[in-house]
This record gives sequence, C-alpha cells and structure tokens, in this order.
Amino acid sequence: MASSLLQADVPYSRPTTPSVNPSQVGFVGLGSMGYFMARNLATRRPKASSAPNPPLMVWNRSQEKAEKLSKEVGEDRIRIAQSIEQIALECDIIICCLANDAIVKSTYEVFAKTLSQTPPSKHKIFIETSTIFPTLAGELDRLISSIPHANLLTCPVFGTPAVADAAQLLIILSGEYRSKKEAAYLLVPAMGRKAIDLGENLEKAPTFKLIGNSMILGTLEVLSEAFTLGEKAGIKSDLVHNLVKEILPAPGTVRYAERIAKDDFDGTVGFAVDGGIKDASHIRRLTAELNAPMPLIDIAHQHLITARAINTVNKQESKPCFDTLDWSSLVAGSRVAAGLDPFDSKKHDLEPQLEE
Repeated sequence: MASSLLQADVPYSRPTTPSVNPSQVGFVGLGSMGYFMARNLATRRPKASSAPNPPLMVWNRSQEKAEKLSKEVGEDRIRIAQSIEQIALECDIIICCLANDAIVKSTYEVFAKTLSQTPPSKHKIFIETSTIFPTLAGELDRLISSIPHANLLTCPVFGTPAVADAAQLLIILSGEYRSKKEAAYLLVPAMGRKAIDLGENLEKAPTFKLIGNSMILGTLEVLSEAFTLGEKAGIKSDLVHNLVKEILPAPGTVRYAERIAKDDFDGTVGFAVDGGIKDASHIRRLTAELNAPMPLIDIAHQHLITARAINTVNKQESKPCFDTLDWSSLVAGSRVAAGLDPFDSKKHDLEPQLEE
C-alpha cells in the first residue's frame, strides 16, 4: 500500500525502527467480532523486521473457537494460550474484544494480579477494543498503571462482523501517544481501514463510540417505524427499501433497511440484540449524566427489549425463533404496537388499514 495512503489512514508518523525481535501479540475474546479481528491480524500483520512475526497468541473462554481459528489459518500463525495469565506474561501487545463491562473489568484484574507478581521488564501495551462505559476506562487505567512499563489504550471499533471480516473497521484511539502510534500501524490495514485519534484522555474513545452507536441505533429506530407505517399503509417493504437507497444511500443504512425488509434477524451474522441493549443502556446512562436527553434511544431501548422478550417466549414455547437476534429486530416493537407480526412480514395484510 502506498505510503501516502497510509498517512491518510493513520494520523501518526511511522514508529521508530523496531527491534530485531518483533512484538508478541496476544488476543483475548473470539466472539462474533473478535474472531475476524484476530484472524486478520494473524494473516495480514505487516512484517516489521527481518525476523518473521511470531504466531498470534489467542485465548477465548470457549477453546473451541480458538481451535477453529487455528485450523482456519494454520498453527504457524496461531498459538492457543492455556490461560489469560499466559497472555499477560508472554505478550508485548494485548488486544481484548469482550462482551460487556463486567467481563472486561474481571479480565484486567487478572492481568494486574499476574503482572504484579511477575513485573514486565519491557514496554507492554493493552489495547481495549470492547464497547465500554467511559468511566470504566479510568478503572482499567488504575489497574494497568500499577504495572511497570505498561500502557492502556482505549480502542473501540466501528463495524459489523461482516466489516470486521473484510478488515474495514474504523478504529478509534485514546491514550499515550507512542503506544497509539505503535498500535495504529499494527491494526491498519491488518484489521481496519482507518484510525482516528481522540487524544490522551482514555474516556474520549469510549464516549465517541457511544455517540456513533447512538446514530446507528437512532437510524434503526427510524427505519423500523417507517417500514411499519408502510406495511400498515399497504406499501411493500421492498419499495420502502428502494426508497431508502434513493434518499438515504449510506451503506450501513441500506444494509439495515434490507435486513428489516427481508426479516433477516439472524444475529449470528450481525450485531446481537444483547449487545444492542447493553450499548443502548450505556448511551442512556451517558445522556442522563451529561443532561443531554436522547428520547429516540429510550424508545429504541424499549423496542430491543421487546424483540428479545418475544423471541425468548417463542423459544420456550418451541415456536419458530432465532438462536441469536440481530439488533435490527427492534422493528418487532413497532410492528407489535401496530398490530402486526413481530418477525414475519409475510403475514401482514398489505391492504391499507386507514379508518373510514
């Protein structure tokens, strides 16, 4: 890739010439996003010296995911850690992609305890890519700052699993400058298409991520209400989808409109509804603390909970259901309120339902 393009995509000059031995990188959390992020890092990491890059060391609560990744890319590129403690002790750069704040905090407590007993002798960078509430960044920093030679970066990413698969994530960075520079050139273009610097305050990147997710979630809610209105008015979903492509042609918006139009609510290949509820809760908490209301997010949060509840009841009653719901399923809230089937638009009467 041309250097001019890299300069546009990474807001830092190149790091100084690395040592003869490349950094050992570790990755914790191989969920729907982390699996693709780790795979791309293992296969696309740029070569920084004459010595080959060591295999990416990975750890996941379920070892099955780690074994699957090793089989996919080869044992020469993946080494499975036996514990989080091994990741902490043996890796120079540690990337985490975890489900929620509680898991993130407990993982860093293990890191801190392990390294307090065996302090590192050289620079160690922790890169936290999970979507967390901003104040948790301060708690994590207190844990990491107790470790000699260690720095924490908050580094949330924008993109669905499909975007992660294509290594097109938008990467947000906050933290110590030298660590950000090293991280950015590790992650772009191996995992993402561009890095954005939010400064040294570790709370800024998580806040920025929640702002971005509020836009996506708000867009989903507006789309859901528009599709529901169309169905009540006797206008087919594919026509509303075409209208979205004409007047709101952003790729993400069009993609979510397609999912709603086709009742494609499989969260195993999207963004799971539980993650959406967690993010909506974080956004609502942030808006309450900053006195900056977002009433649309309040509604979207309710509709996400409604969709999950309906799917859970369907599972319990052995009715057709989804193993994991995508957060675009929040349309179920609008549909149910309008007297329509929550997940199957084929059951809807397409005759206009206007009162005489």
